[in-house]
Amino acid sequence: MGSTGSIGKQALDVIASHPDEYEVYALTANNSVDLLIEQALRFKPEAVVIANEQHYPKLKEALSGQPVKVYAGADAINQIVTAQPIDIVLASMVGFAGLCPTIEAIKAGKVIALANKETMVVAGELVTSLALQYKTPILPVDSEHSAIFQCLSGEMDNPVEKILLTASGGPFRTLGKDQLAIVTKAQALKHPNWDMGAKITIDSASMMNKGFEVIEAKWLFGVPYDKIQVVVHPQSVIHSMVQFADGAIKAQLGAPDMRLPIQYAFSYPRRLKADFPRVDFTTMHMLSFEEPDTERFRNLALAYQAIERGGNMPCILNAANEVCVAAFLKDRIGFLEMSDVIAETMERVPFRAKSTLSEYIETDAESRRVAASLIKN
Repeated sequence: MGSTGSIGKQALDVIASHPDEYEVYALTANNSVDLLIEQALRFKPEAVVIANEQHYPKLKEALSGQPVKVYAGADAINQIVTAQPIDIVLASMVGFAGLCPTIEAIKAGKVIALANKETMVVAGELVTSLALQYKTPILPVDSEHSAIFQCLSGEMDNPVEKILLTASGGPFRTLGKDQLAIVTKAQALKHPNWDMGAKITIDSASMMNKGFEVIEAKWLFGVPYDKIQVVVHPQSVIHSMVQFADGAIKAQLGAPDMRLPIQYAFSYPRRLKADFPRVDFTTMHMLSFEEPDTERFRNLALAYQAIERGGNMPCILNAANEVCVAAFLKDRIGFLEMSDVIAETMERVPFRAKSTLSEYIETDAESRRVAASLIKN
């Protein structure tokens, strides 16, 4: 799901490198119909789905001579993930849109390679309970959560004292508030270490992405949020760490290349040979660490507030953030103003301590309406 995005494209690179191990059954995209056509012609999946139904005629015509079934719409994505031959579903759609199809894949017993962190942010309690009910493994693809997963491997029930979630600090790590107030989307889209899609790159710049990762880690690993510490690590070599009850710390290191955690999620518990970049310690003179500044980067503090409150508050946080990022990318809101709108939305939207899927969908819609009303341009 999300084959034309940054994660999806890198996942297809991994699959192409191991043709004896993996075969593409279905590809889905939202709007990038030309790239979806190109991918379908190369990988010859059983089916493709374009979420935006306006692109269906073009997709259908381009693949008319191919043995590829063509579908359109959100319901088609929800259905295709349940197809019997599928073993693994890579959930790499951006934002709230990934929630419903991921739930359908869980109910169908598919292994979930999870790159869509918003699924856990919005409805972590529901998703984890369904995964337990249907005995469905959820394997993290985010570099930080993959690192934690790898650090915990083989540790059985050894008690975890703390998770150390590393953050690059993004492109604005050293800027003051006055400078942050006038940064542009072009500046925000230039991440110093990682090559990611526009939405997650903006989230990284505002540190909302790291806040989302705290929430995701709570649900993925069953660790209370107050035992998850964010540490700014500008070099992005240590992807995250786990501190155990005896004080020992395990860390996972590697070059900043998303293909490694993608491949590990696909191949777990095996490690397949790959030509990904290696870390050369002889050329590395310093690994540095800092405490995050939640006054300059208020979104991280808002995320901690949301998970402390629990219930549907993280869903509200996510919806407001999606609206704000879309507005920022259209030059309709300032960088620091995004936090103001998110905080106000969290105040205005009704709180629910526990929600069903339909209630999460209602909360998402209401939060988007409120956030949009607060953006004046």
